[in-house]
Amino acid sequence: MNICIHRVLFALWLPLTALAQSGPQIIHLWEAGAPGFESRMDEPEQAQDWWVRNIHNPSITVFRPPVGNANGCALVVAPGGGFHALVFNSEGKDVAKFLNTLGVTVFVLKYRLPGEEHSPYTMANVREDAYRAMRLVRSRAIEFQIDPHRIGILGFSVGGAVVMMVAFDKGEGDPKAVDPVDRVNGRPDFEMLVYPGGAQAPKTIPADAPPAFLLCANDDEYGCDQVTMDLLREFRAARVSVEAHFLPQGKHGFNMGERSSFAAVRDWPQRMADWLGDRGFLKPSTVESPTTAPR
Repeated sequence: MNICIHRVLFALWLPLTALAQSGPQIIHLWEAGAPGFESRMDEPEQAQDWWVRNIHNPSITVFRPPVGNANGCALVVAPGGGFHALVFNSEGKDVAKFLNTLGVTVFVLKYRLPGEEHSPYTMANVREDAYRAMRLVRSRAIEFQIDPHRIGILGFSVGGAVVMMVAFDKGEGDPKAVDPVDRVNGRPDFEMLVYPGGAQAPKTIPADAPPAFLLCANDDEYGCDQVTMDLLREFRAARVSVEAHFLPQGKHGFNMGERSSFAAVRDWPQRMADWLGDRGFLKPSTVESPTTAPR
């Protein structure tokens, strides 16, 4: 009898151990590779220290909150890196770690990089990756246990340009698309831009744009403070809900603030958490199917 009990306990322990040891889930945006570049999908990425390069098979890496803590809110995170690399750890993994404590399910996006030497990609490919990520996450809302109406996007530095690529259009899917993912709406429900760069703010923002959170240091050496100010002005002109924080100092690329000697920079993630809470995005809700839920 004792042997049987031990065998049962061991059989139950094995999958739990595997689950505990398994890393974040990586999902490629297209099973057969990016359209038009399928032949390059098996080329390996290059990663060292803080950066990831040579991305030919764009993907999302899924970081889930602890079991029982998820509240249905989700975020696609676009790291910066000047379009020639991705700051995947400091503006991806570390971001996910913090947001997971709030109950948010995080999908860190590896998008293609037009700025790399000899890159075959354009900004249109980056936009394609961003929309595909949003649609893929929303199309699998039930699987990820997230609310299809509480899927936002967060961008750091040029990741802010990625946010702007998908936040200001309707994002409507193609109802006749062969791939069901492409039928789903790709517009985020909210947007967050942290020292946004890589593109100028649009001259106008639609009145139905998603609510926004903006944050930057006044002494940003790449002019992202001006981009942030321009965005704030246009959001206000369109009467879109916006919260903006301009830190007195901190320069560019302070990531999640942990390396800064300034308290305001170290504590900025809490400002983001406060905004998410005040807007109601962290309230638990029932998960609906994205194919039946109204948009």
